[in-house]
Amino acid sequence: MMLKTTLLGSVYHFSDLKELFGKANEEKSGDRLIGIGAATASERVAAKIVLSELTLEQIRDNPLIPPDQDEVSRVIEDGVNETVYAGLKAMTVGALRDHLLAHTTTPKDIETLRSGLTSEMVAAVTKLMSTQDLVYGASKMRVTGTCAYEIGRPGTLSFRLQPNHPKDDLDGMRASIFEGLSYASGDAVLGVNPVEDNVESCSRILGALFDIMERWSIPTHICCLAHVSTQMAAVERGAPASMFFQSVAGTQSANDDFGVTKELLDEAAALIRKKGLCAGPNLMYFETGQGSEVSIGADKGVDELTLEARTYGFAKAWRPFMVNNVSGFIGPETIYDGRQMIRASLEDHFMGKLTGLPMGMAPCYTNHTGIDQNDQEMATLLVALAGANYFMGVPGGDDIMLSYQDTSFHDDATMRELLHLTPAPEFFEWAQNMGLLDACGRLSSRAGDASIFLR
Repeated sequence: MMLKTTLLGSVYHFSDLKELFGKANEEKSGDRLIGIGAATASERVAAKIVLSELTLEQIRDNPLIPPDQDEVSRVIEDGVNETVYAGLKAMTVGALRDHLLAHTTTPKDIETLRSGLTSEMVAAVTKLMSTQDLVYGASKMRVTGTCAYEIGRPGTLSFRLQPNHPKDDLDGMRASIFEGLSYASGDAVLGVNPVEDNVESCSRILGALFDIMERWSIPTHICCLAHVSTQMAAVERGAPASMFFQSVAGTQSANDDFGVTKELLDEAAALIRKKGLCAGPNLMYFETGQGSEVSIGADKGVDELTLEARTYGFAKAWRPFMVNNVSGFIGPETIYDGRQMIRASLEDHFMGKLTGLPMGMAPCYTNHTGIDQNDQEMATLLVALAGANYFMGVPGGDDIMLSYQDTSFHDDATMRELLHLTPAPEFFEWAQNMGLLDACGRLSSRAGDASIFLR
């Protein structure tokens, strides 16, 4: 396989697919950190040209991380529909891009072909996309998830209400929850990241979330984002939970660092089906983001974008209800500035949908990066236009426990109003009955008054 091209009189040669994929990626600080990014814009263009001419079969036959060395690779391979793949394998990456973006290609066409793609194929075609391509391409794909009810339907936009507290104080969490509910945020899930990852704390938080949901007859879901093994132990002891959460990554070594294996996730999925609050069938919640593997030295020399695509290929095996992307959360060593965060958010949303996942987004940043609120709002607007299933709802947009900036309840309401979207139907009806939203889904004069839940 000759990975070579001539561009403006200069010859560019790439030793293998791993190098080619790294050089064809848009600039990311994590790729530069491990020395695999393109040195110049010309080298990046040359890599994209070579990549565009490869067939999907060549990519599959030359795995970046061989299945016999990595559990993630094995899960991805096991998920390929061989009949669909046989009809696609002669297609070049460039031809796949053209097909996905063609106005004659329908959402059903994309739904059919995605089962024949590996994660490396998904990553490859994404590298050839412009910003507008990523928005347009993703907007053609709709992937929903059903736990107690369905989120991600056309015409809807949901939110995870995130009432984190630096001391796991339940009164503080309740105050945040009531504020969020008053802005009609929370139809995806009431989800808390606990400070203390132990069974007692997890059970206490889940119990408090359940009490709020029951007292106010709120059609929503509840989740405590402790390690999945902690959640399993809490549910075994009788704690209520709608779904199980876990962070996952694109290499086995990274998942090992997270304390995650296929076997453990299989056990978790079986347990929540048996003892969870909801019928599903989608009962898992995964969180991901470009750069997690680089940040712990578990990247195997593969670029951030491709590792994120592999994460989605791994997560798909458990048919999750929600997948949330937080590229921008780690710091400047993986995503350096606003331009990189915006690009990564659009890439990840597109790749997740092309893989077949119900994608939510958290265009976010920490204060030690070169990202600011304007960058974050631009990313949010673009990904909302691309059709994200949900965003985060954080009080004031500032998570005081995790120390990062995300979308606020006000941002959530703005996205719905701008794009003429409503919450999931069940939650929408509840919000109207509470007098928080009008029939068009716009905030009422009563919205924002959290005291209605204290009377």
